[in-house]
Amino acid sequence: MDPRLCARISANRGLVTRTEALACGLSDDQLKRLLRVGELVVVRRGVYARACDWEVWDQYVERPRQQARAAHLMTRTDHVLSHDSAAHELGLAILRPRKELVHITRPLSRSARTRHGVKHHGASYRPDHVVDVGGVPVLEAARTACDMAREYGIQGGLPTFDAAMRAGVTREQFRAALEDMAGWPDVLAPRACVDLADPGAESVAETLGRILVKEVVGPDVEIETQFAVMTVRGVMWCDLRVGCHVFEIDGRLKYRRETEDGVAERPIEDVLWEEKGRERDVCAEGLGMSRIIWEDYWGRNRRSAATRLHRDYSRTRERLGDQLPTHLAEFAARMRGRRLTA
Repeated sequence: MDPRLCARISANRGLVTRTEALACGLSDDQLKRLLRVGELVVVRRGVYARACDWEVWDQYVERPRQQARAAHLMTRTDHVLSHDSAAHELGLAILRPRKELVHITRPLSRSARTRHGVKHHGASYRPDHVVDVGGVPVLEAARTACDMAREYGIQGGLPTFDAAMRAGVTREQFRAALEDMAGWPDVLAPRACVDLADPGAESVAETLGRILVKEVVGPDVEIETQFAVMTVRGVMWCDLRVGCHVFEIDGRLKYRRETEDGVAERPIEDVLWEEKGRERDVCAEGLGMSRIIWEDYWGRNRRSAATRLHRDYSRTRERLGDQLPTHLAEFAARMRGRRLTA
């Protein structure tokens, strides 16, 4: 491939437009040949990437990010990336929607429409709501979280609220972003998320687990995230705690080797054996435990999971009561917040 074209792609963080490719000295025939032999791939009409880059980009984050950047390059009217596309650029977790779209917000439009895989939102924003990410204008984190909740509801928006808080956004910043949304459609969802957000959720799965547990134990019962327990083998961090019962969120990634896009650095049987020992040691300190998996959040599984979790929680209350033993409460108080800064 022409080194001038490679340099332009690198300067554009992986993309090149047809106009830029021709400006590098390529002819139409040469560009078509690169596409035909598979050295370039079409990211969006008129925007290309190297096939070797596209193959290694993560399909859930990096590819959508590049598709949003490609749409930005080809959009001539005033706009910023927003919603899912802004979250990807800002590194905020999202609950992946059923249909992947690029999202842009246009201040001079007052209606939403979707064309060619791009959803155009008509809404105002202040200049201080916009941040530059590698030359791409993006709505900042607090505004993006509010937009996500307006678009997808509490379940779809809360993971981004939690991620934004982990990144340092405060409730006051969320509330400031909401002040400009007074009277906007679906604003009740982000208002609820402001109160529900918790930076202790380390993943989308943990956020969804907290929502499920809240439904099980009731709206007025406090849920603690990242609860520390001192065991015979050292400090163990539990995902969620209510009273004397902890809830652990299990994802497939920790049972997959790094070579299989997982996070396990050791044989899977060693991971499982250690997990069993961890569960034994935590419960030995005077706690009950339930485990939640991704499939528990959806459809019929959600109802059966809620029934199981309520049963487990009720049995722990009958056996151990609602109040933490003094040694657990005092240790957790000393450790509270340390995992977030570790």
